[in-house]
Amino acid sequence: MSTYGELITDAVRELSTLEYSDAALEAKELLGLALKLDCRSSEFEQKLWEDTDEDTEQEFFALCERRLKGEPLQYILGEWDFYGSTFKVGRGVLIPRQDTELLIDIAENVYKNSDSLEIIDLCAGSGCIGLTLERRLKNVELTMIEKYTDAIEYLFDNKLSFGSQARVVKGDVLDGSIISQQPQADLIVCNPPYLTAEDMKSLQAEVRAEPVEALYGGEDGLDFYRDIVRLWKGTLKPGGAMLFEIGASQAKEVMELMIQHGFKDVRVRKDAAGNDRAVIGFKRG
Repeated sequence: MSTYGELITDAVRELSTLEYSDAALEAKELLGLALKLDCRSSEFEQKLWEDTDEDTEQEFFALCERRLKGEPLQYILGEWDFYGSTFKVGRGVLIPRQDTELLIDIAENVYKNSDSLEIIDLCAGSGCIGLTLERRLKNVELTMIEKYTDAIEYLFDNKLSFGSQARVVKGDVLDGSIISQQPQADLIVCNPPYLTAEDMKSLQAEVRAEPVEALYGGEDGLDFYRDIVRLWKGTLKPGGAMLFEIGASQAKEVMELMIQHGFKDVRVRKDAAGNDRAVIGFKRG
């Protein structure tokens, strides 16, 4: 009979065959799920010395098999952390990523002294951006817009778990009838689909499991930036900001696009890895 610690050792060996994997972390997370324990808890650590039971062992093997077939760890767990909070995720919604936390840092820096804010989160997905801003900034009136049914189910679940008062709008962010119904905003924030056609050909297995609608931004990856800047600039208050996540090679094009549409003080920010990751610009007036 094996101990749970020995199970993890075997699983790490198998998971290490994946192209992109922190095998030790993933093995612990999956065993924690099978045991219904937080893998960072002392109770979990004590459990590693105990002999396994057959049901838990079989469940753990089944979870590892899903991971080995390329299913993202986050989907298997059904949740993932973003900026210190846990969001429910699963098939049909983009997985929150650490790079996207830069948008929160930028918005906090710009609006830290504001007493009230109207924020619109476009292509909201799980709601990780909008709900985090609502929690961290003062007196936020938040609108989150999401088109796809699978994603919006997670959006509603996360809104409920946060106790949020946000408005959720199901619809296409490029639909003029939806745009015309939205309030004038201090901040429009968006992590749009921005992968190019070339990017889509070389995705790792885990990313291919995420919805293509949340990834593909047209041949050059810029389709959504073009349309959002053009269609949504009129929804910003004078002096309001538009804040985008971008692909690492897209800063120049997105900045030029915003300047062409009359935005001022357009700037790019780098992520922790030193890659261009966000562009912000302000409406004149």
